[in-house]
Amino acid sequence: MRMLDLIAKKRDNHVLSKEEIEFIVKGYTDGRIPDYQMSAFLMAVYFNGMTDQESTDLALCMMDSGDTFDLTDIRGIKVDKHSTGGVGDKVTLVLGPLVAACGAKFAKMSGRGLGHTGGTLDKLEAIPGYNIVLEEQAFKDQVNRIGIAVIGQSKNITPADKKMYALRDVTATVPSIPLIASSIMSKKLASGADAICLDVKVGNGAFMTDIEEAKKLATLMVQIGKLAGRSVKAILTNMDEPLGFGVGNSIEVIEAIETLKGKGPKDLESVVLEIGAFLLEDAGIASKEEAKKLLIEKIENGEAFNKLVELVEAQGGDTSYIQNPDKFEKAKNIVPLKAKTSGYIESMTTIDIGIAAAYLGAGRETVDGIIDPAVGLVFEKKIGDYVSEGDVIAYIHANEKGLKEATRTLENAIVIGPKKNDVVLIEGVIL
Repeated sequence: MRMLDLIAKKRDNHVLSKEEIEFIVKGYTDGRIPDYQMSAFLMAVYFNGMTDQESTDLALCMMDSGDTFDLTDIRGIKVDKHSTGGVGDKVTLVLGPLVAACGAKFAKMSGRGLGHTGGTLDKLEAIPGYNIVLEEQAFKDQVNRIGIAVIGQSKNITPADKKMYALRDVTATVPSIPLIASSIMSKKLASGADAICLDVKVGNGAFMTDIEEAKKLATLMVQIGKLAGRSVKAILTNMDEPLGFGVGNSIEVIEAIETLKGKGPKDLESVVLEIGAFLLEDAGIASKEEAKKLLIEKIENGEAFNKLVELVEAQGGDTSYIQNPDKFEKAKNIVPLKAKTSGYIESMTTIDIGIAAAYLGAGRETVDGIIDPAVGLVFEKKIGDYVSEGDVIAYIHANEKGLKEATRTLENAIVIGPKKNDVVLIEGVIL
């Protein structure tokens, strides 16, 4: 088998066998296939695509290139979720404790943020003492004991994907649906969960800005999961405005705490209930309709909040911050962003809102960049809300950097006019 022949085969739009894809993945990971040949192959895929089976084989080969987690020691059906990334997305912080309180086994390995938002791990590390590193057996023991663990991914998970993504990033082949789907699913499959719900963000603050392209991606990821023998569903959620009111690491932890107490933003709660209902159904705990009732019950009776406290305590965090969120360090400057005219908030450029938060230090520009957990944004108004001139739209929480840049970016990101627009929160479901 020669890489040259496989490049030509995909260039001419033929289907590759599992053995041929395995040859490519292993050869590139081991260094036997050079960057220039892999670049040619990725460009051929970019133009000609892949079948569902090819995409599945690619995901499985990338999964097998590194560590995989066997979670059979955990009793019951293991559930997980994945978001394609957005602004203000703190769903895991609410969803995990909530479904665990309902009896599901939530075994999650999360990542850090790179770009305009912090990741789940960055938010959890805003809780003093929270330990994101557990040995595999300790991880499984904790899920068996309390129903939930949220840790960082192994550094050796899907090394083939890491190497291929770095090459895609510099060869203009990132926006390929088969390559995106295989990349995401290789990591999810390696994490070992039985049932996965994918939260595919769509809109101007998401990686996928077009609804039809987002549907294609979600459909392919669901199909890869099914062909790999897992139960996978997807929901498409709107990212034309931030999710919830808070953007920033401590700010989002506090908002998650309020949501688990039944006092959080309704859009965040709605996404959590939708994903949670699918996971409880797949775990065999309740039908989707009954599951939503159970989830609401666990919020109202305090068990969901108590499960968050239990999670933080189990992983070394200071639970007094969860019991009393006022203990979280505050930014030195809290500056109001006021409306310069009267009217409805017609639209928000959500990616720029994320960039404004990053200017303040809520995101990182490099992998080893330092995040300031205290900074960020808290919105008072969102799309469809009426504001009078001088009303506060948002508060900017700033420390030493970025206040001027963040203010200018936010002002340009928010459009006020005569039209009252609505946001459709959940754009679709792929089963």
